[in-house]
Amino acid sequence: MFDRATRLRWRRKFRRSKKQVEGIGQQAEVGVEKHFFKRVSRLAQVRRFIASWVVLFVLLIGGVLYQTRSLGAHYLSPQPAAGGIYNEGILGSFTNANPIYAASSVDNSVVELVFAGLFTFDANNKLVGELAKSWKVDARGLNYTVTLKQGLTWHDGQPLTSADVVYTYNMIKNPDAKSPLASSWQGIKVKAKGPNQVIFTLPNILSSFPYSMVNGLLPKHLLDGVPASQLRSVTFNTKSPIGSGPFKWEAVEVIGATPEEREQRIALEPFEDYANGKPAIDKFLIRTFNSEEKLASALKARQIDGAAGLTTVPENLRGDSTLKEYNIPLTSQVNLFFKNTVAPFDEVNVRRALSYATDTKAIVDNIARPVGAVQGPLLKGQIGYSDKITQKVGDQNKAKDLLDKAGWRLAQDGLRQKKDKTLSFALTTQENSTFDFVAQQLKKQWAEIGVNVDIIQQKDSDLQSALTVHNYDTLLYGIAIGPDPDVFAYWHSSQADLRSPNSLNFSEYNSAKADRSLEAGRTREDNRVRSVKYKPFLEAWTSDAPAVAIYQPRYLYLVREPLFNFSHRLMNNGSDRLNDVSNWMVRREQQPVKY
Repeated sequence: MFDRATRLRWRRKFRRSKKQVEGIGQQAEVGVEKHFFKRVSRLAQVRRFIASWVVLFVLLIGGVLYQTRSLGAHYLSPQPAAGGIYNEGILGSFTNANPIYAASSVDNSVVELVFAGLFTFDANNKLVGELAKSWKVDARGLNYTVTLKQGLTWHDGQPLTSADVVYTYNMIKNPDAKSPLASSWQGIKVKAKGPNQVIFTLPNILSSFPYSMVNGLLPKHLLDGVPASQLRSVTFNTKSPIGSGPFKWEAVEVIGATPEEREQRIALEPFEDYANGKPAIDKFLIRTFNSEEKLASALKARQIDGAAGLTTVPENLRGDSTLKEYNIPLTSQVNLFFKNTVAPFDEVNVRRALSYATDTKAIVDNIARPVGAVQGPLLKGQIGYSDKITQKVGDQNKAKDLLDKAGWRLAQDGLRQKKDKTLSFALTTQENSTFDFVAQQLKKQWAEIGVNVDIIQQKDSDLQSALTVHNYDTLLYGIAIGPDPDVFAYWHSSQADLRSPNSLNFSEYNSAKADRSLEAGRTREDNRVRSVKYKPFLEAWTSDAPAVAIYQPRYLYLVREPLFNFSHRLMNNGSDRLNDVSNWMVRREQQPVKY
């Protein structure tokens, strides 16, 4: 307990503190009255001064923000970035992902994504290694040694070695496998030399041989036990393909209750250990369409990012500024083939007359899509091509004169006749808007010299059957020449025989001079020598007129931007658009600018 003196002392201190607080409060009131309320009345007199400072402050803040933004735009810009999903629509249907059987545009596209080959083509259509590190050929030109890259694996993690290469090509050669690639590999021996080298031994020199090694390879460890006769139908081909390409198989889905509504959707994911590096895209989706109209509608509705297989840009998409149109020249040509072994095309002057009566320039200039002009059986820029040895076209008077001399006279009905036979024949082609236009133009041009033409358009499946047995009078059709000018398969007389592996000599052309030239041209290594050897073939072809070269087609690829690192200048087929797919990018993000 506190005593009375202590309590009195604390009471006196409390009173003194209270008086001090009251004094401070009074002084504060006097100060506020003196320094604030009395000066508020003078605020209007300095408003311009205050406003100036406020404006200056705002300008300073705005300048800082503008400078920051400007510097950001200077040092940062939208750049291509990894990630994202690419959804591509393709005309056709998926049937088989096995690279030794793939034939349709969809199948070949899937193969290009899932499987890798020893070699591939770059954006300039030059042959480059994919799984192959290097290759060399011996002095005789018969033995090719290919060295594989180190550390190659399949999608399931198993090592890819020379044994897989040997297995793939021996399976192609096996007649029980019935691969369409078999004819190119007959007589060629394939032998492993250690785990990373393969030796190909040819029976004869073949200058175009390296271009044969671009097909996808098969995994021996998964298929070795499958009989060759059953390889085409194993589930590996459609449900669980394992390759070594840039993308791995994830799933396939089929929707639609009827064939007209049916659509396939294939999902692929990037392969981290791909020989050329992990793809930048996170997922590649494929959707198939059974008509150009449906494919175009999906592109317009932004359901897909790219469209492969359209022949022309649809009318309702031509004003879409977000679409990029690629028209890529192909190492192919569309020809009108005369079946030389049947009348009236067994007469050289009839073939020459029809060639002269064909105005290829008028056709090329009016096709509703960009195409290139051609002047003979080789493409401009290929080894052996000569602009001094070209087909004879675009001279109606010369055409009429040749027919007159051949005994084909104009009758009263305006058609040519000879010994009670009318100069009339059928022109067979594929159901296709471009081919239909060309066929109608040929019919019109030849009608002007007294020739009657009946056009027969066939669906692709029916046309392939006709090609197998050469069931046509004349044929409007496209052939793939490739990067090498070896056109032996299309013009050598041995390839006219229906018993030959491919029977691709659609004109059934037979010329001893052309045969010798084609044989010599494909068995020389020096390009200058090859050019000389091909000259007699060009001379024979232009003189005999077994066909008329109409145009060099281009591949139309429509892409909804952005798609980065797609820059093909020349391709051999449509699936080649995917050769560098591992470099594609579909996203942008702000990144520092590199100076």
